[in-house]
Amino acid sequence: MYSAEQQNNLLKKTRALLSVPFPENKQENTIQDLRDAIRFHDWLYYVLSDPKISDFEYDQLFTSLKNLEKNHPELIADDSPTQRIARGLTEGFSTVAHLIPMLSLDNSYNAEELFDWDKRLKEFAAEENITFSVEPKFDGASIALVYENDKLIRGATRGDGARGEDITNNIKTLRSIPLSAEFSKYGIHRVEIRGECLIQKAIFKKFNERLIEEGEKPLANARNAASGSLRIKDSSKVAGRGLEAFLYQVAVAEDKNGNDLLNGKIHSHSQSIEMLHQLGFKTPFSIERICKNISEVVEVCNEFELKRDSITYEIDGMVIKANERKHQLAAGFTSHHPRWAIAYKFKPRQAETILESVEFQVGRTGIVTPVAKVKPVKVGGVEIKSISLFNEDIIREKDLHLGDHVLIERAGDVIPYVVGAIAKKRKSNSSRVEFPTTCPVCNSILVKAPDEAAWRCVNIVCPEQVAARIIHFVSKDAMDIRGFGEQIVRKFIELGFLHSIADIYHLPFEQIESLEGFGEKSRKKLEDAIDGSKKQPLNRLIFALGIRYVGETTAKNLAKAVNEIEEFTNWGVDQLMLLEDVGIKVANGIFEFFHHPGSLKLISKLKDSGVNTTSIKETLTSNKLEGKTFLFTGTLSQMTRDEAEELVEKNGGKNIGSVSAKLNYLVAGENAGSKLQKAEKLETVEIISEDDFLKMIA
Repeated sequence: MYSAEQQNNLLKKTRALLSVPFPENKQENTIQDLRDAIRFHDWLYYVLSDPKISDFEYDQLFTSLKNLEKNHPELIADDSPTQRIARGLTEGFSTVAHLIPMLSLDNSYNAEELFDWDKRLKEFAAEENITFSVEPKFDGASIALVYENDKLIRGATRGDGARGEDITNNIKTLRSIPLSAEFSKYGIHRVEIRGECLIQKAIFKKFNERLIEEGEKPLANARNAASGSLRIKDSSKVAGRGLEAFLYQVAVAEDKNGNDLLNGKIHSHSQSIEMLHQLGFKTPFSIERICKNISEVVEVCNEFELKRDSITYEIDGMVIKANERKHQLAAGFTSHHPRWAIAYKFKPRQAETILESVEFQVGRTGIVTPVAKVKPVKVGGVEIKSISLFNEDIIREKDLHLGDHVLIERAGDVIPYVVGAIAKKRKSNSSRVEFPTTCPVCNSILVKAPDEAAWRCVNIVCPEQVAARIIHFVSKDAMDIRGFGEQIVRKFIELGFLHSIADIYHLPFEQIESLEGFGEKSRKKLEDAIDGSKKQPLNRLIFALGIRYVGETTAKNLAKAVNEIEEFTNWGVDQLMLLEDVGIKVANGIFEFFHHPGSLKLISKLKDSGVNTTSIKETLTSNKLEGKTFLFTGTLSQMTRDEAEELVEKNGGKNIGSVSAKLNYLVAGENAGSKLQKAEKLETVEIISEDDFLKMIA
């Protein structure tokens, strides 16, 4: 979309825009420069996954544009980046007709079926030499976009194929979809393009984990998450779901006179994909394969099936299309599908096993979670023994009995789940799985709120809740007290050393030293680790406190908003909702925590024990790593992983949690595992050593 010269000029323009304050008087040129810069950085981030500025700097540009447009509303344009974030509710989605029907694809499941399809295609096309385009079959929600005069005028769901729901406001919140694109350069006045809305596997996993934490039923797959997100009535909430859009077909392309350009200027599928890529859309351009024959197609399908786990998005097969437009026209359509395209479906990653028992586990917030214990079975190369059943509704919905033969499924990195019981194999004397009415640990009566699916033990001194809260507090991502694992926490509780989180900082170390497995050296090591945790930054303490719905990212945003943690006692729900990623449910959780006497007492005790409760506003050491993303794996020899991640942030870089197309550098220490293997398969990731990393910031 942007030449090397254009990219260089826009980066210079960005620096200039960030280096000076904007005058309040009317500045049409400044507004246009800001729009150009923001669109450019959207393209870098959402299409190329190669950001060049920090999130903070992007926010500066966006805020500046928003303020200037607010002062001069007559200069607001429909395709301005500020118009992505729609406000208010959509009362209902009207249906709209697609310019041409969105047909389904015929399916194939093995090489033999692909060869049969190839034979039929050649008969319809009356041609032996047919080339094929092969690209991943993304498991998302289908969309159709219409542009006229280079402007996005409509976004719709697939619907019944002839008509779909008008979701234009929601579509506009997706930054991977341009609000305007220069189709006119190709002589195109009106175009309808098809694609798929997706959620990255890592984002979907976190989304499900949040649902589980809230006691809600998790979504079975990323497709359901994407489809449901597109139909949220409040479009401002869609923007926070992490949706992306891949565009993979030009269905209609017309000039100003309504002439069909697909039968004129655009001669192949790969040519249309390259055009969309040049216009700034996220497409399969970089991973699309052009095959000379069906044997090559089969090889590509087998290759992708083997490496599907390393792909950022969930894919369930491959899509094969006759590449040349003339062959597509010759083959034509049935009433159901195009004859010139077919889907190759990967083998389902399911297995049958036996439900041996169900355990009911109590979490740190009191939620009681049923966990199925099944006869060990391998699914997708991973042995499955335990599967969360999430809540009582799932047990009832699937009508589970002990001893049932059950079908389980694992999709990519998503938590395995029970698809259902195989009723015809059920024994006549089997007993239903019954959800308990009392806490399996403390025997307190379980309670379920009207708006929740989970049963909860509300006894805050329930031994399992106390243990879980302490285990979370000392964990690596929280206060990171090394050597204070779950086994030791439970042992200290049993011995009466620990009754609450505050007791961590008042342990009887003389008694501990005399315990079996401890000695002076190990006692000193634990004591030093506990003492060192007092200096952890405020965001780690906020996360460690286990505030309901508050994860690591929200904890960082909260820490930036105050100087002292006690300030939150004066914040209301409305004020909390002004913070990034804080909605009504999260705000209520934070408000309740900081207005509970027990929480305030705990914070006071921790502060008296010397634990840091102050937000330290760090300044950058340098901007040497600006716009670059890092991930550390294996054992580092010169620093801890936390210290390494801190160095990244202090030098303007960003840490991310998994190997994906957004990762620039994987720093591999000793005994690096699966992350290194995944990174080696991605050409875009540069693998460097710890020494290489240190040289970058020297």
